[in-house]
Amino acid sequence: MLYRYDMHCHSSDCSGCARTPAKDMVHKYKESGYAGLVLTDHFIFGNSAVDKTLPWEERMKCYYDAYLAAKEEGDKIDFDVIFGIEHAYDSGKEMLCYGIDLKFLTDNPDIPEITIDEFARRLHKAGGILIQAHPYRERSYIDPNVEPRVDLIDGIEVYNAGNKPHENAKAIALSKEHGGIIISGSDYHGWPGEPTNRAGIALPYRVKTSEELITALKRGDHRFIVKNEAVEEITEDLF
Repeated sequence: MLYRYDMHCHSSDCSGCARTPAKDMVHKYKESGYAGLVLTDHFIFGNSAVDKTLPWEERMKCYYDAYLAAKEEGDKIDFDVIFGIEHAYDSGKEMLCYGIDLKFLTDNPDIPEITIDEFARRLHKAGGILIQAHPYRERSYIDPNVEPRVDLIDGIEVYNAGNKPHENAKAIALSKEHGGIIISGSDYHGWPGEPTNRAGIALPYRVKTSEELITALKRGDHRFIVKNEAVEEITEDLF
């Protein structure tokens, strides 16, 4: 038996472009046969729905409260919810951050001022990992001249359900060149009719904490979900 987890999800609680509350996402994914998800709402430089005028600690608590709401709902129906964020930098490039918590965010109130290099150093020191999200997405808000920071990341989101096939194909090539962790993610935003079974990872066991998830990813124990199919390898012919 394989347990499915979506690695890249946005809730309307904290992501300005999302349309489904975190606690409602839990039920949608459960109904799709998933065992859990990682909530990765847009962070301070992305399309965040969190009030930027709030004091830092209150602002950070908003992100964590969305996770807690989803986790509380998940606990009721035996569904795993793990906290993460999607951190934007350098004109639209983004990284998925796993293995951090509210304490990390509140202990680093200067995040808006530090470089992505320093952010990565602190996150790694705290035990977290960074995954380059949709590294070659072509959108008006993303500077195409900014290359993925392969010197900072632990892995790459090779399949993103919101990407075009040629964008994901370039991500495959990047992963083959640089190695590291490979993941698939839906980039779910909860728009009407948006499916919850398009992407993610599939594991032979449950992961209930960030630490367990990171260990599984580093071991490479996961398969990849592409268009609702769990596969051993992500190849272009799947798109």
